[in-house]
Amino acid sequence: MSFPCDFTPRRALVTGGSSGIGRATCMALAEMGCDIALTYLSHREGAEEVCRDLAELGVSAIAAQVDLAKPVKAAEALDRLIDGLGGVDVCVANAGVTVRVPFLDMTFDDWRANMAPNLDGAFITLQRAARRMVADGVPGVLVAVSSVHGNVAMPGGASYTASKHGVNGLVKALALELAPHGIRVNGVAPGEIATRLSAMTTEDVLSTPRPVLPAGRPGYAREVADVIAFLCSAKTSYVTGATWAVDGGFAEMAALAHPVYRPS
Repeated sequence: MSFPCDFTPRRALVTGGSSGIGRATCMALAEMGCDIALTYLSHREGAEEVCRDLAELGVSAIAAQVDLAKPVKAAEALDRLIDGLGGVDVCVANAGVTVRVPFLDMTFDDWRANMAPNLDGAFITLQRAARRMVADGVPGVLVAVSSVHGNVAMPGGASYTASKHGVNGLVKALALELAPHGIRVNGVAPGEIATRLSAMTTEDVLSTPRPVLPAGRPGYAREVADVIAFLCSAKTSYVTGATWAVDGGFAEMAALAHPVYRPS
């Protein structure tokens, strides 16, 4: 099965959809006409609010609490959500956490605190969706939300950085394996985005200068969501295996650490 040039997404699964990038992604996909199934971990009120907002856009929406760090139960819950949606042709593996612990002080539990939800969770989510697409014989799109730290490290972030490098590698591997089924697989790598995870609001974006960052400011969740929606559309029907930076130029800042390249 080749990638269809006229692909129109209709049913989308979004993990971590109760706030931030996940919430913005639900809205962006709904504006494209998708019915939405979303997961949340603890923010039930946020998930219920998202479902109400989606209903106002004229699409159906269902939500379920899913802990992606518990693989067996998570897989079962995702299958039920997909059944409730009536199938799936778009899946956005967005749920994740950020836990920072210095490497020399890191316990194995600290290591797993990032790896389980971020990498294992992405694997479980994408596999459940892909299996359903293949079983139903439909083309589809998978998108994994990685991070700028899937390309560049951060102090105290050995586990988080490794988990997001893993997500980037997963995207590449799945793009090869799932292409014969007409399934495209891509990623997005956000930088500093105004979300609950970063303890920022949208109002903070323009009032929080980042003079070294080429964009000069943090990003809005919707700026990431719009790239995700673009990757889920027919406009990117020839794009697979790529992870798109949505970071305001963060990943290109390394040269500025050297005095030769610092602006005068």
